[in-house]
Amino acid sequence: MKRNKQKAYMYGKHSLEEALESAPHAIKKVFLSLDANEKALRDKLAKYAIPVNMLKSGREADRMVGADTAHQGVIAVIDTDTLMVDFKDFTKALSPSADTCLVLLDELTDPHNVGAIIRSAAAFGASGVLIPVHNQAPITGAVVKSSAGMVFRIPLISIGNVNYAIDKLKDLGFWTYALAMDGQKITQEEDFSKPSLFVIGNEGRGIRQKTLERCDTTLRIPMHPRCESLNASVSTAIVLYQWSVQHKNSLR
Repeated sequence: MKRNKQKAYMYGKHSLEEALESAPHAIKKVFLSLDANEKALRDKLAKYAIPVNMLKSGREADRMVGADTAHQGVIAVIDTDTLMVDFKDFTKALSPSADTCLVLLDELTDPHNVGAIIRSAAAFGASGVLIPVHNQAPITGAVVKSSAGMVFRIPLISIGNVNYAIDKLKDLGFWTYALAMDGQKITQEEDFSKPSLFVIGNEGRGIRQKTLERCDTTLRIPMHPRCESLNASVSTAIVLYQWSVQHKNSLR
């Protein structure tokens, strides 16, 4: 699948250090303020021959990433394309077992949700996050920040068609769960005995009907009647935690 090159601003010292540790190839240029111009950081950047420009003022940084962004005087240009793995390449190398789970995003639009889901997927031992190339919030600085740098530590798989990806993964033995408010099964009572694929729907409309029809099971989280729903990232974290309880090997 052909992907268009995408660049994004990443900001914050922690995010930059995480990228330098796990994916230095993704960093194309770094902008530093005088306050953030630490020798240790400069040495790491020099090690990977990453160009560094000095920020002339706070206003320059604000113009790049926004005045409300907590950039800490550290801004990097990253090539987000280098963070993505092609779906066909990923599945060729995949040998799924009962301890394998994947998360598939069905056209989420909130970058903070996307980042938080990636963080939870990394925390609870998922083997990757599948991200559509269309009608989906792409990997941006906000996603990197919300993921706490986990975009550099877990495979992010680029998919051209959600339904095609589901079909192929089912052929590989994955049992597909759609997270839904009115799900047929309760998360805590499900036996995750096969490789698991969790499909997360759009924040507003949920999972599209044709995609829902492909899923083997709809899964819901029991809640107190006073609360109607949870947002996509919180729901995903709960489900992945419940899966990890049954698959402790995934946390090693």
